[in-house]
Amino acid sequence: MSRGWKITVIALAGAGVVSTPLLWLLDGSGTGQLVGASVQAAVAVAALLWALFQRPAPSGPTDSADRTGTATGGGVTGIRRPGGRGSGSATAERTGDARGPDSVSGIDYTD
Repeated sequence: MSRGWKITVIALAGAGVVSTPLLWLLDGSGTGQLVGASVQAAVAVAALLWALFQRPAPSGPTDSADRTGTATGGGVTGIRRPGGRGSGSATAERTGDARGPDSVSGIDYTD
């Protein structure tokens, strides 16, 4: 769930929890109104709890490189993200040797 949707659900659920007793108390209390208000408040509380326990959606792909070979003459052993483009995480572990000019071992964010 995105952060914007989570905030929206929390705000609407909070409004439902607060408005239910207010409307019930201001309008007079009948048995049917009490039951309706209780159900409405229970749904609002459930929506609030559901939204609070949602984890954020991943921001992008996950790139990983492990146990790569040798880079020579400008090569990359690992991950190349020119100019830092791309979202999500990138991890490089136990990458190979980088030999020669402009060779990179790990993660390359340069242009």
